Amino acid sequence: MNIRMDAVYARQSVDKQDSISIESQIEFCKYELKGGSCKEYTDKGFSGKNTDRPQFQKLVRDIEQGLIQRVIVYKLDRISRSIIDFASMMELFNRYNVEFVSSTEKFDTSTPMGRAMLNICIVFAQLERETIQKRVTDAYYSRCQKGFKMGGVTPYGFKLEPTVMDGINTKMMVAEPELIEQISLLFEMYAEPQTSLGDVVRYCTDKGITFNGKEMQRPSLSYLLRNPVYAQADLEIYEFFKSQGAEIMNDPADFAGTNGCYLYQGRDVTESKRASLQDQILVVAPHEGLVSSDSICQGLFEKNLFC
Repeated sequence: MNIRMDAVYARQSVDKQDSISIESQIEFCKYELKGGSCKEYTDKGFSGKNTDRPQFQKLVRDIEQGLIQRVIVYKLDRISRSIIDFASMMELFNRYNVEFVSSTEKFDTSTPMGRAMLNICIVFAQLERETIQKRVTDAYYSRCQKGFKMGGVTPYGFKLEPTVMDGINTKMMVAEPELIEQISLLFEMYAEPQTSLGDVVRYCTDKGITFNGKEMQRPSLSYLLRNPVYAQADLEIYEFFKSQGAEIMNDPADFAGTNGCYLYQGRDVTESKRASLQDQILVVAPHEGLVSSDSICQGLFEKNLFC
């Protein structure tokens, strides 16, 4: 017959100054044991948003094998921040007659009131997590709207240089002089009514023009031609993107024909809209535009490259 033991579970997503360490969590939990022994399970570097954690899964397996009589944690969000995961966890504990103790919140799962309070607290733990996620998203779109470079692969023909915007250290794209003429040529060729993507790709192959050191392909050329970072943002660019349903973050007066643009995916863009401009966000960027609006709008609009 297996001898059931107490288990202490500790989790720390990131090691930072204001977070409680794995070691401290374990020490708090051991106060509940009053000198008794326990088996320790620790997951460092794992989020509480789901239960896909190696030591937590090992704890679950030990519970299912009848080895655990009580699980002690420093705080309930150390074991789960999800209402669904928490409900499943409590079902598991009930099925195998395992007690659950939060050492700092003093929950007693043997009483109806204790179980009710535990459910209320996990609701607020998930609410806190979702609120943090919303703040991060809001901050991202706030910086997008101000024309910040928001990461990702640097477009062909540009390099990043440090700059300061609104008192914040960031990066700005600067064109590589030896590639400006080549990029302009690609847009001018595609703007010709009878020229297809395949024609431009074949021209690049014949002339030995490469894309980041690789032979030019239709998908990479299409992506380049659809990227407004190259555009000289003037009123024609403004009207074109507005007519396609994009959300324009700048006033028409900002489209003076000197800067390029950033195009960001909007909050409510669905999978079916990803290939179009509907609800995308267009922002005038701080870098210099390279290609005239005539070449861009003729190629993109008349040939429906966004469709």
